[in-house]
Amino acid sequence: MPVRTPDPDPNDGDDDGTPRDPLRDLGGDAAGSSNPGWLSEVELAEARRRLPMLYVEAVPVRTDGMGAVTEVGILLRATPMGEITRSLVSGRVRYGETVRDALFRHLENDLGPMAFPLLPPQPVPFTVAEYFPIPGVSAFHDDRQHAVSLAYVVPVTGTCEPRQDALEVTWMSPDEAASDALADEMEGGRATLIRQALASVGCLR
Repeated sequence: MPVRTPDPDPNDGDDDGTPRDPLRDLGGDAAGSSNPGWLSEVELAEARRRLPMLYVEAVPVRTDGMGAVTEVGILLRATPMGEITRSLVSGRVRYGETVRDALFRHLENDLGPMAFPLLPPQPVPFTVAEYFPIPGVSAFHDDRQHAVSLAYVVPVTGTCEPRQDALEVTWMSPDEAASDALADEMEGGRATLIRQALASVGCLR
């Protein structure tokens, strides 16, 4: 039988009668502190079953003095099943978090704190990618969930030292990043996303 997180009682309050925020005490982050943006595994599975999830994705690039893209950073990741695959910087947007903050957090998580991404005050995505658990609905597929992803091209100026499940970042020329050989190694249709990113900055005609 599926396990559901009980709906909070809207009349529930603290000892002093102050209305309680039902999201305040959900879960905790890796350090054990209270974090309303964190979901337990059960809560995440339930949310994925019922709602589209909001993600941000970033295509890291290096540019020359004129701002033209010279290299594209592609991540090498290890999946929970032990498979090695190529991917992009990506992750969920937390409750109460701005899209810009989510983008910066995932860039730092995947590329390390010394990557120094150049984010404008109001980042504008080059596309919105829709991932579906059913193959063929769109160019993008994620068998865990229905997800909507805001995708960005982000110049980075520092040293990238991948962390967490990112094993390394490989810097490729735009032509290599758009190649069919790389497309065969990309997960979830993200080769299409890379080509869209390169087209948005004038690297593909």
